[in-house]
Amino acid sequence: MRLDKYLKVARIIKRRTVANEACDAERIEVNGKRAKASYEVKTGDVIRVTFGTRTLSFRVLDVQETVGKAEASSLYEVISEE
Repeated sequence: MRLDKYLKVARIIKRRTVANEACDAERIEVNGKRAKASYEVKTGDVIRVTFGTRTLSFRVLDVQETVGKAEASSLYEVISEE
């Protein structure tokens, strides 16, 4: 699954277009490297997202095309929030 879609499905970022813009602005890293929106997310990837002054790091536990709001947080495990 594409990175921008994963961020939307997991509800890290509310809209896919916003996730795409964040990738273009180089605010998203996967496994320590800047990532494009087209990056294929895999289980075990460590993703770091910068929201202004806040940074969220999490590990991908599962990749699913669709998931309910209640189950969205089960797709990832938060490593750190700064």
